[in-house]
Formats: sequence, structure tokens, C-alpha cells
Amino acid sequence: MLIRPRRLRSQPYLRDLVQETYLKPNHFIAPLFVKEGTSQKEAISSMPGVYRLSLDLLLKEVEELRQVGVQTIALFPVVENHLKDAKASEALNPNNLNARAMRAIKEKFPETIIMADVALDPYSSDGHDGIVDHKTGKILNDPTLEVLQKMSLVHARAGADIIGPSDMMDGRVRSIREALEEEGFHETVIMSYTAKYASAFYGPFRDALDSAPKFGDKKTYQMNPANIREALREAVLDEEEGADILMVKPGLPYLDVVKALKDSTHLPIAAYNVSGEYAMIKAAGERGWIDENRAMLEMLLSFRRAGADMILTYFAKQAARLLNETKF
Repeated sequence: MLIRPRRLRSQPYLRDLVQETYLKPNHFIAPLFVKEGTSQKEAISSMPGVYRLSLDLLLKEVEELRQVGVQTIALFPVVENHLKDAKASEALNPNNLNARAMRAIKEKFPETIIMADVALDPYSSDGHDGIVDHKTGKILNDPTLEVLQKMSLVHARAGADIIGPSDMMDGRVRSIREALEEEGFHETVIMSYTAKYASAFYGPFRDALDSAPKFGDKKTYQMNPANIREALREAVLDEEEGADILMVKPGLPYLDVVKALKDSTHLPIAAYNVSGEYAMIKAAGERGWIDENRAMLEMLLSFRRAGADMILTYFAKQAARLLNETKF
């Protein structure tokens, strides 16, 4: 035989020489859940190893992430029920939990990059990402944009480096970009949840925030899992409206969408390794059905191979520690 592909696999350093895709700690964004209180570390049963943390312990977690090379976090607040209402009013409180957490992180770790999620569901008594018309049950697009604008400014003033609109309302990127520009936040990045699907993989996250919709579902604003051309259309719109990074969520079942967006734009692409994907690996690993660490790294590498420049993942610290010990 003249052609033997195995030649390039025959020795470790040859395999290293021709490796096409790499996974490093600086590719990760760590989602973190912050709650009220002091010295509070509350386990999330459906997400083993992930916790709701009070601010003092959140700062320790940020420090540990920085030590292993993870410099970017995404903050999600656990909003107390008495603060939730139909208008998501607490989202506009300049001293709400998320804003206080961002200011504290920036004060102690000014170089940490903070991503702030922008959607109404953690703050809404309805559990939906937008304002609800209670007579019709419809999610109102344009009235929601006004709240998202104000919410984004609360985050930017508190120190957010990245605004992550996850609501999937039409026109929200332009609306937020215009508000940021008018306030002088010219360098604030928008990472748009461009292709956010109406997925079955969000369950553990909604447990963590108690943010499941109180009625109906999110199919009128989140995307149909059957569609990919629709994702390309959303990407074009988000780029035209001023997004800096485009995200696909979930990640693992939508690697084809990650690849399609990567091939269609010059903007960086993010993939969200969501809570259900995390829980599957953890559950199978705990039962000894798979090698948890190897499966985790292989999954994360698949996002990079598909074209993701960055990965939001609950495995961020665990994966970074492993990668610091070995190459993958």
C-alpha cells in the first residue's frame, strides 16, 4: 500500500503534530448561579457538582476559576419569589442581586469578564422570557424590548462586559445596541442567543432558577428543533443589528447548526453546553456507564471541531483542571 493514513497516528508526537482542533481553559465561559445570603452553598440535585452560591462564596468560585485559567463567567440570579411580578420589575432595580454580584466581582477581580443574561424569566411571575398578555396568553414582543433595553443598561452600569440576550424576541439585538450606544457603552459586547431552540435539555437549569413557565411553553419565541435555515436567517439579522458574537443553544444536539453559522459569518461563534447535556454525562459517569472525564472532554472538543470559538459549560472548572494536567 502506498497510502497508509495510520502512519500519522503511529507515534504520540506525530499525532500532536497533525492535531487539528485544541481545547483550552480560555475557551470556556462558566455559568454561575448567585443567591441571597451569606455562606450559602445550595446543591442543585439535577446538576451534581453545581451550586447556588451566596455572594461571598461566588467570589471564591470566581477566584478558583481564574486559578485554572477560566477568565469569563456568565451570571444567573436566583430571584426570590416575593420579588417576581408580571412585569419583571426587579430586573430593572439597579441594586438587584445580579447587579450587586457584578459590582463585587469587578471590585475584587477587575479583569474577569462578566456576561449578563438578558431575559425576563428569572424575574417574571409567569416564568416566560417576555411580557405576557394575560387575556390572550401571548408573549408580547415589542413591549418586552423596552424592558430588555432597561435591563441591559442596569447590567452595563454594574460592570457587565457582555450582554447576552436569551429571550428570542424579534429586534432585541438592535434595541439593546441602540440603548447601549446612547448611554456611551460603546465597548459592551452583545453575545446574542441567535439560535436558541425550544429544547428538552433545559430542565435542570430551570430547576436551578425556579424559572419554568407557569403555563404553556416557549415555542412561539424559541426555535423549532427541526429548522436550520431559520437559524441562518436569525444570524443574518443579529449581525445586521449589531451583535458581536452569535450563540447556538443547546450545543450537543445542534452541532450542525454551529457548523452552519461558522461557515456563514465572520463573527465568533459560541455554543452553550446546557444543563441537560451536563446532567447526562454526570449521571452516566456516576453509574460507571462511561468514563466521565473522557466523555466530558470529547463532548467539549466536538463543539470546537464544529466551529465554536467559545463554550458556555458547567464543566468549565473540572475540564480546565484536567486540561492543565494533560493535553486534549
